[in-house]
This record gives sequence, structure tokens and C-alpha cells, in this order.
Amino acid sequence: MEPIAPLHRRGLLTGAAALALSACSPQAADAGEAQYANSPYRRVTDADWRRRLGDDAWRVLRHEATERPYSSPLNDEHRRGTFVCKGCDLPLFRSGWKFDSRTGWPSFYTVIAANIGRKRDLAIGVPRTEYHCARCLGHQGHVFNDGPRPTGLRYCNNGAALKFVAA
Repeated sequence: MEPIAPLHRRGLLTGAAALALSACSPQAADAGEAQYANSPYRRVTDADWRRRLGDDAWRVLRHEATERPYSSPLNDEHRRGTFVCKGCDLPLFRSGWKFDSRTGWPSFYTVIAANIGRKRDLAIGVPRTEYHCARCLGHQGHVFNDGPRPTGLRYCNNGAALKFVAA
């Protein structure tokens, strides 16, 4: 039996990886789910969101865009307080959970868990975990396993998706 040529082996591995990724469909956050049935945010149109949020926050919260690194003033926010969803003011992070990840985005090692939802994101071809506001479903960012103790997590948030409320 002849060994598989490197080109064929590479093609086989690439094909297997593509098949595996295509089988993993994203779990979309759906405002029609029962848990969101009474949310007034279900009835807000995309045009209304754009007027309420402004272009940058609208692109991030409603269309899962990512702001440029180091562009958010919240990256340098160090006062005591709470970071809330810019779309609906739901509290997401306490200021004591924020740390400098040196990534250019506000980062936190934990979140108010009941106030976020998660879904698998394959937009860049690599599986990631996206998280969003549980009330208005606004996209916040992605969570990674390279954060500090005690959780080891890094909630990498778009500053455009947040407001800071000082204590």
C-alpha cells in the first residue's frame, strides 16, 4: 500500500475541517423565545435602534460589528461603578471586575451571568463564544479562556455597546 501523498493528506484534513465547521451552525439569539416574550425591545425596529444608539453603537449592538481597538474611552475608565448595556441599561459588569487585557477593548474577568446570553459564533471561520445582553439581545463581545484569576475568562467587550454608571 502506498502512503498518501502530502497534497492529498492536506486536502483531506482541510476538507474534514470544513465539514466539521459547516456542521456547527450558530445558535442565534432569538427575541421571539419565550424568555423575551414581554420585552418591549422586541418591537423596536432597526431604524429606531439606529436613531436611539447612533451609528457606531448601532453597528455593534444590532449588527455584531467590532469597534477599532483602543477607540473607546471606556477602555480607560477606572472609577467605581457599573458597566451597563447601551441598548437597554441592563447591568452587565461591576468596575472591580475590569482589567487591562492589553487588547484595546474593555475586558472583564466575570459578568452578571443572568444578564447575558451566549451563542456560538463562526463568522471568522473559527468557533468563538459571542455574548449578548439578555434583555435587548444587543451584541457585546466575545468570551475567551485567557483571562486572569479567579475565573481565567476574558469578556472582551465593545466599548460602543456599554455605558458606565458611576457609583
